[in-house]
Amino acid sequence: MILEKPRHHGKHERPALPWAVRLVVSMVSTVVDNACRPNGTVNRRLIHFLDYQTPPISTTSVSSTDISIDATRNLWIRLYSPSNNQLLPVLIFFHGGGFSFLSPASLAFDMVCRNFATNLPAIGISVNYRLAPEHRYPSQCHDGFDALNFIDENWATVLPKNADPARCFFAGDSAGANLAHHEAVQACRTKLHTMKMIGLISIQPFFGGEERSQSEMQLVGSGLLVSVPLTDWCWNAYLPLGSNRDHEAANVSGPNADDISGLDFPATMVVVGGFDPLKDWQRRYYEWLLKSGKEARLIEYHNMIHAFYTFPLLPDFPLGCANQGVHCQVFIQSSKPQI
Repeated sequence: MILEKPRHHGKHERPALPWAVRLVVSMVSTVVDNACRPNGTVNRRLIHFLDYQTPPISTTSVSSTDISIDATRNLWIRLYSPSNNQLLPVLIFFHGGGFSFLSPASLAFDMVCRNFATNLPAIGISVNYRLAPEHRYPSQCHDGFDALNFIDENWATVLPKNADPARCFFAGDSAGANLAHHEAVQACRTKLHTMKMIGLISIQPFFGGEERSQSEMQLVGSGLLVSVPLTDWCWNAYLPLGSNRDHEAANVSGPNADDISGLDFPATMVVVGGFDPLKDWQRRYYEWLLKSGKEARLIEYHNMIHAFYTFPLLPDFPLGCANQGVHCQVFIQSSKPQI
C-alpha cells in the first residue's frame, strides 16, 4: 500500500495555480455551467467550442488509429501503439467528462493516452461511449463492455503482435474511472476469453451519494472545475429516471453497493487530489475495496485539483512523465499476470 498522510484543507484555502491554469479553469467552468441547462439538456454547440478534437496520428514514438465497433451508436476505440517491439501490457482507458461530455478524440484525453503509451510504455486503447442525458445509465456501461468483448474476440487482428493478453489493465479518470470500476465488476462475473485483467487504475473517480461529504461542503469556489451543483446535474442527467445518488452506479460503496468480496477483482490504484471536492468519496472507495478483501493502493496529490493531469503547466503533469506516471509504472510492473 502507498499511502501519504492526509492533509485537511480549510474552507477558505485555494489551490496555488499558475495564472494561465486559473484562466483556463475559469473559462472551462463558465462554458460547462452554461452548457448544462436547468431542464437537464446540454448545449452541445457550446461544449464543442472548447472540445478540440484530434485526429489519429503517427509520430516517431506512438501511432494511433481509430477502429469502429458499431457505427449506429458511435461506438469506437482509439488504439495507441508505441514504437517498442517488447511484449507490452495493454491499458484500456475510459475518458472522463461527467458521463455527458468529451471523447477519446478530445485533446486532453488523446494527450493523456499518448503519454501512457509512450512512457509506461503500454498498448493504449481509449473507448468512446454514448453520452448522457441523451443516453442514460446503463448505456455507457453496455458500450464499455461491448468494446471489451470486441477487443477480447478480435485480439489477434486488432492489436499489435507485442500486446500481452496476460497483462491487461482497466484505467479511467473521473466518470471514466467510475465506468472502469463497473466494467471490472462485469468482467469478473462474465469472464473474458483472451484478456487477463490484473489491475485497475482509478484516477480521481467520480462517485457520490445522497449525503454531502465534508470535502464537498468545504471545497467550494473558483479554481476547482468541480462543484456540487455541477455534479448534481451530471448525476441527474446520467442515472435512471426516478433514481437518487445512492444508486449503485453512483454510490458504489454505499447502501446499494455490489458485493464484490467473492469476485477476483483486480488490484486497484486510486488517485486522489487534495483540492478535489470528490476526494472523500474516492477515499471511501479505497477503504471499501480493502474491506471487501481486495488489494488497493491510495496515491494522494495534496495540492492538485480535479483533472490536474490535463494541465501541462501544473507540476504533476503529465501522467506518463511525472510522479503519477512513476506510480503507474510501479503499479503495472508489480502486478503479476494471472495463471
